[in-house]
Amino acid sequence: MINFISTIKIASMRKMTNVRKFIDIGANLTDDMYQGLYHGSKKHDPDLNRVLDRAWSGGMSKMIITGGNLADSKKALELARTDSRLFSTVGCHPTRCNDFLSDPEQYLKDLSDLITENKDKVVAIGEFGLDYERLNFCDKETQMKYFELQLKVCSEHKLPLFLHCRGATDDLVGILGKHRDSITGGVVHSFDGSYDCLQKILELGMHIGINGCSLRTVENLDVASKIPQDKLLIETDCPWCEIKQTHPSFKHVTTKFPSVKKEKYSPESDNQVKGRNEPVNIVHVLEVLAAIRGEDIDLLAQAIYENTERLFFSYK
Repeated sequence: MINFISTIKIASMRKMTNVRKFIDIGANLTDDMYQGLYHGSKKHDPDLNRVLDRAWSGGMSKMIITGGNLADSKKALELARTDSRLFSTVGCHPTRCNDFLSDPEQYLKDLSDLITENKDKVVAIGEFGLDYERLNFCDKETQMKYFELQLKVCSEHKLPLFLHCRGATDDLVGILGKHRDSITGGVVHSFDGSYDCLQKILELGMHIGINGCSLRTVENLDVASKIPQDKLLIETDCPWCEIKQTHPSFKHVTTKFPSVKKEKYSPESDNQVKGRNEPVNIVHVLEVLAAIRGEDIDLLAQAIYENTERLFFSYK
């Protein structure tokens, strides 16, 4: 009888742990793809509501919509106001820092005012940082200048940072180090750097955000397996950064969703659009991480969820 009761308790505990909760820390939900537009060409009717429904049904608890500049941050906040589970960042992406040039102080004030007016929805400053892989959009000097300028907003609003870093770890870490006393934590999202880069970022107390673009190479997988669990966050960066069949990480993906080409897609179906990432696919990132780290998937999911709550929502 005792063994029977113990078996029931164990089965019940396993069932409870299988109810996974997710928070997508980086979802570009204002992208035109969710309106059925691809490179300016309409392929299907808008389907954002259907995309969100799939996410909520798949265990998504909250989503943070990424703001890429002032205009995009306003759109993100407008969308966030449609659902209590949606939140937003406010900031200017490094490749869009030319937006500052006409009147830097006014642009910074407009970003700050947007945060002040939406304190219940803004959970981080960003997306901002440095991107030396796409200098064709904005030169290095301009990026550095306006990355550092935006850190003024951090000291004023005491919000965590949502950071972008591509090929620029030393400069990013150097600038953050100068302002360390005014920084309220943060995450380097879509991280794909080396182990050395990881260590430099962790020394600043930052979290690490992992998505499909973080898991494209064997080296990526090795580095991701070494991220301290209490610094690990996950995201989709949708509609980009899906885990593709050509990635070494794909063999660890066990949950599969049906998809069709965008030209044949109908928002009324249960299919996804092939090649367009969406929030429900966050489970793929979790599955890969659990496999390469050799960790129980449910316990890892819970740890990541608690990390995210602590960083972005503990003050809400």
